[in-house]
Amino acid sequence: MPTSAAPAPGKPIAAKVLVIGHRGASALRPEHTLASYAVAIEDGADFVEPDLVSTRDGVLVVRHENEIGGTTDVASHPEFASRRVTKTVDGESITGWFTEDFTLAELKTLRARERLADIRKANTAYDGQFTVPTFDEMIEFVAAEASARHRVIGIIPEIKHSTYFHGVGLPMEDKVLATLAAHAYTRTAPVEIQSFEIGNLKYLRGKLGKDHPNIRLLQLMDLADQHPADQPSTTYGAMMTPKGLKAIATYADAIGPSTRSIIPLTGDGKLAPVAPLVHDAHAAGLEVHSYTFRPENHFLAADFRDGAGDAARNEAGSVAEIRAYLATGIDAFFTDDPALGRKALDGP
Repeated sequence: MPTSAAPAPGKPIAAKVLVIGHRGASALRPEHTLASYAVAIEDGADFVEPDLVSTRDGVLVVRHENEIGGTTDVASHPEFASRRVTKTVDGESITGWFTEDFTLAELKTLRARERLADIRKANTAYDGQFTVPTFDEMIEFVAAEASARHRVIGIIPEIKHSTYFHGVGLPMEDKVLATLAAHAYTRTAPVEIQSFEIGNLKYLRGKLGKDHPNIRLLQLMDLADQHPADQPSTTYGAMMTPKGLKAIATYADAIGPSTRSIIPLTGDGKLAPVAPLVHDAHAAGLEVHSYTFRPENHFLAADFRDGAGDAARNEAGSVAEIRAYLATGIDAFFTDDPALGRKALDGP
C-alpha cells in the first residue's frame, strides 16, 4: 500500500457523488436480473451494473461469472449434466457449468437463482422466476425505465475474464463497443466500462479516443497482493502507489478499489485509519468508485454491526458505514441496496 500521508476527511473531485446499483439491487432480488435492475432504479441508483460474459455463439449475457452453477438452476437440468466440467479461469480451477459452453437459446431455458442463499434467504423466494438477460436486453430495459422516469440512468458494465475469453476465441471488447453503438440510449447516456485487467482497458482507450465523450473507463483493483490476470508481474498494491496511479490515469478515468483498500480493518474487524488511496488517486486526476457496500451484518465492519444475527439486515449500520467512507472523499460507490446508498448520501 502507499505510504504517503492521507488527509481525512477528503472531498470528491466528481461534480456529483454517484450511487451505483451493484448487479442491480442484489440485496433485494437475485443479482443481474431485470427485476434487480428495476428495484435499483426505483430506489434511486444513478448507475446500474451488468457483469458481462459470452455465450458459445458469441452473445454478451449478464452474469457475475461465466460459471453459472451458483446463479442459475442449470444443475437441475438433466439435459446439461454432461456440460459440468473443470476449467482453469484466471489461474483458478473451477468446476461447474460455463456460459461459453451454451448457446444463447440454451441459456434462455435456465432461470436465475439467489447466489448468497444462506445470507439472503428472502431472495430465494424469487428463484426460478427470471431469465438470464442479454446485454442488449438490459440496455433496452434501462432505456425504457429512463424514459418512463424522465431521468438519465447510467450503465457501468464490467468485462469479466477478458484474457480467458480471448483464449477461447470469444473476445468481448469490440462486441461491447458495438452493442453500445447499436442502441440510441447508450450512444448518449453515461457509460463506464470496468475491468480488473489492464490490457483491455488500454485497448478500449485506443478505440474510443475522444469520439465517445459519454463512455468512461474504470480500472478495478483487487487486494494489494493480487494481480491482474493479464499482467501477473504487476500487483494491485503497486498500482495503488502514486506512480501506479499516474500510469492508470493515462488510460482510465477512475479506479475501483475495494472499500477495505480505502479504510482497512483492524484485527478485530473495526475500521482502521484511512489509507492514502483516495488522496493519491485524486492527486493523479482519477476519481474513486469504491465497491461494495452490503446491508447485512456479515459484511459490515464490526463498528456498525448490531446484535442481530450474521445474516440479518442492518440498515442503520449500512448507512453509517457508507457515510464513514463518503467522508474520505470517494466519488462513487457500489452498493447492493441503492435505497440505503441514497439515504447515506442524501440524508436524513
